[in-house]
Amino acid sequence: MSNLQRPLNCCFVITSMPVGGAETLLVNLMRRMDVNRFRPEVVCLKEPGPLGDEIANEFPLHANMIGGKYDLAVVPRLARLFRQRQTDAVITVGAGDKMFWGRLAAKFAGVPVIASALHSTGWPDGVGRLNRLLTPITDAFIGVADSHGEFLRDFEKFPAGKVNVIRNGIDCDRFQAVPDARKTVREELGLAENTPLCGIVAALRSEKNHSLLLNAVAKLTDTHPDLNVLVVGEGPERATIEPLREQLGLESRVHFLGNRSDTPRLLSAMDVFTLCSLNEASPVSILEALACQTPVIATDVGSISETVIEGETGMLVASEDVDGYANALGQLLSDAAMRDRMGENGRQRVIETGSLSSMVAGYESLVSGIYQAKRVPALATSRQPKPASLLGALSRSKSVQSS
Repeated sequence: MSNLQRPLNCCFVITSMPVGGAETLLVNLMRRMDVNRFRPEVVCLKEPGPLGDEIANEFPLHANMIGGKYDLAVVPRLARLFRQRQTDAVITVGAGDKMFWGRLAAKFAGVPVIASALHSTGWPDGVGRLNRLLTPITDAFIGVADSHGEFLRDFEKFPAGKVNVIRNGIDCDRFQAVPDARKTVREELGLAENTPLCGIVAALRSEKNHSLLLNAVAKLTDTHPDLNVLVVGEGPERATIEPLREQLGLESRVHFLGNRSDTPRLLSAMDVFTLCSLNEASPVSILEALACQTPVIATDVGSISETVIEGETGMLVASEDVDGYANALGQLLSDAAMRDRMGENGRQRVIETGSLSSMVAGYESLVSGIYQAKRVPALATSRQPKPASLLGALSRSKSVQSS
C-alpha cells in the first residue's frame, strides 16, 4: 500500500444499521481501520437505523437508496454514488438484496474490488440463486469461522480461491470483567447480591429463539426459584416474548432492558451467558461474554462450537432442546468453580482467536491485496460477464432474495 497516492475509499453496503451483531462489528471495524490507508463509508439501502445515526458524524453515510424490493433503479443510483465517491472497494455485509444490488452496481461503476462479507444471514439458509449468479464478478467472499468458510465452498459452491476466513473480533480492552458489576447491577434491579443471574444479548428476532431460554428457566423454578434473567436487545419479537413471560409466570424474574451501552458491565454481572439461536455463524455476543469471563451455554449451531468449547469455555445444547438447555443451565448455576474456570478459559480463547485487531488486519490485507493485484492487469475485466446480461437475468426473474 505504500505506493498508493491516497487512501482507498472503502464502501460497506448494508440494508440498515440497527443495534445488532453484524452492525456492531462493522462500526468497530471502520473505527479501527488505518485512516492513512483506508477511508470507510456506509451505504444503507433503507433507513440508517440507530447505529447509522450514531456514526453519521464519523463517516460518510448514504441512506434510503432503494424504493422497494423490485426497484431496479437502485443499480444506476448506487453506481452513480460509487463513481461520485471514487469508490475503490465495495463490501456488501450480509446476504439478501444488499449483497445482490451492491455488487451489481459496483460492477457497473467499475469499482476495482468487489467483496461480500457473510455473517449469520446466509448460513445455513444459503444466499440464493440470484446472489450466486454474481459469483464471477465477486473478488472475495468472507466467512467468519473455519466451518463457515467450508460452508461457503461446499454448499454455496463459491470458488475456493475466492473464499476467505476473517474471524469476528472484539475489543478485549473494553470487554473485560467489571469488578463491581455483580453488586451494582443487582442493586439496580432490586435483587440481593447472591441472586443467580443469567442473560442474553441479542436482537429480539425469531431466529434468536428467546422462547427456548424462557421455557428452560420455567423448568428450573423448583430447583432455582430465585434465578433471574436479563434480556438485552430490542426487536419485533418483543410482542411475542413478553406474553410468553407472563404465561410462564416469570414476570418478576425476566427483565427486558432494551438496547444498552453498558454491555460489558451487564455481561460481567451474569453468572451464565446464554444464546439459543436457531442459526448463527460466529456471534459477537458470545465473544463479548467470554471476554468478560462469563461462561456460555449455547445451542450447537453454525460455528459456535469453535468458540464455546464443551466443558472448557461453556456448554453446548442441541437446537430447540428445552430439557437439555434447562439441565445445562441448572448444572452450571450449581457449580461456581466450574463457572470461574470456564470464564478464565473463555477470555484467553477470545484474546488468542477473536481480537478486533486481527479482524481489522484481515480486512485491510484482503482489500489492499486485491486492489494491488487488479491495478495493472485491468484487461482481466474483459473476461468477466457483462453487467447488462446480469441485469437482464434479474429483470426476467420473479423474485429477489430479501434481506
